[in-house]
Amino acid sequence: MKSLGDILVADFSRVLSGPTVTMFLADLGADVIKVERPGVGDDTRSWGPPFLGGESTYFLSVNRNKRSVALDLTSAEGIAAARELVARADVLVENFRPGTMEKLGLGYEETHRLNPALVYCSISGFGSGEGADRPGYDFVVQAVGGLMSITGEPEGSPMKVGVALVDILAGLHAAIGVLASLRERQSTGRGRHVEVNLLSSLLSSLANQGSAYALAGVIPQRLGNVHPSITPYELFQTRDKQVAIACGTDRQFEGLCRVLGCGELSEDPRFSSNRDRVGNRSALLEVLKPAFAAVGTEELLRALDDAGVPAGAVNDIAEAFAFAERLGLEPLQRVATVEGDLPQVSSPLRFDGVTPRVNSAPPTLGQHTEEILNWLGMRQESSAL
Repeated sequence: MKSLGDILVADFSRVLSGPTVTMFLADLGADVIKVERPGVGDDTRSWGPPFLGGESTYFLSVNRNKRSVALDLTSAEGIAAARELVARADVLVENFRPGTMEKLGLGYEETHRLNPALVYCSISGFGSGEGADRPGYDFVVQAVGGLMSITGEPEGSPMKVGVALVDILAGLHAAIGVLASLRERQSTGRGRHVEVNLLSSLLSSLANQGSAYALAGVIPQRLGNVHPSITPYELFQTRDKQVAIACGTDRQFEGLCRVLGCGELSEDPRFSSNRDRVGNRSALLEVLKPAFAAVGTEELLRALDDAGVPAGAVNDIAEAFAFAERLGLEPLQRVATVEGDLPQVSSPLRFDGVTPRVNSAPPTLGQHTEEILNWLGMRQESSAL
């Protein structure tokens, strides 16, 4: 995929939100140069286990299709090389604590004077105002942003999502902002300062739960796997496994009842509409739970598919990849390295039916330093670079 084949990205980010932005840009063909600390690199290089070939699988998850240059940004030589890179770049992405890039002489105002066409993307935890001094960690944002308050069982502890979801959301929001700014630059010739913070990304992604508060003053609570506005929309135990059932329409509910051999339920006035079912959920479950427990998962899912009822087994990660493979979604790609083929999770995008290819493995620390410094016209004469 070469949609962004003429775009150079100076990637000063690390961990997850920023590298997510630059990985998506790299997947679309951008030349992403990842600036890392000599001898240390991105924090996630050491986050493990698990490791593969001495590299953290965390780091490997979001740094494909990039080049790595090791620069000491506390040295004059390192800053000079960084400024030369920024002068040539189309996009700069950073997720340091607000004020850090300014101290390095690489803040938006200074780089904009150096390169007025530069699209400068900053990702922070809580913005550049009153929350600037707060470190932005996904787990903390899930807590203060309300996500944990609606995740978990009603009588259980507030629970984080099983992946750093807010970092991913912020990265996707930032990528949208970068692409919009690049499009605008075609007309104006000037870049923008795109700012995204984790808390705002989370709040904007609360969807119906956030709207329930904003519009109706309702403060949602933890409901486990139950939907606050739709029933049946939760997990049920079959003879051998748990399945997720999502009946969003009356017709789907009718289909579910037929498959379970209790078609009369859809005609019961207590359950004839979604509003009725939500109001009489306990009574409905008294009938549905034993009906689910009497059937096997494979047989049930085939029948539900035929009836057009949204349903699926609760898979582990290995089963999830296998399921996507069966559907022809190509969830994994392999890229050649000196140590053998390296599996990479595919981009979710498709263009004319084609998934962007993984062209190069995540780089080793400083793998391209000499190559990039030569291109910048800088000579690597000391470890200060």
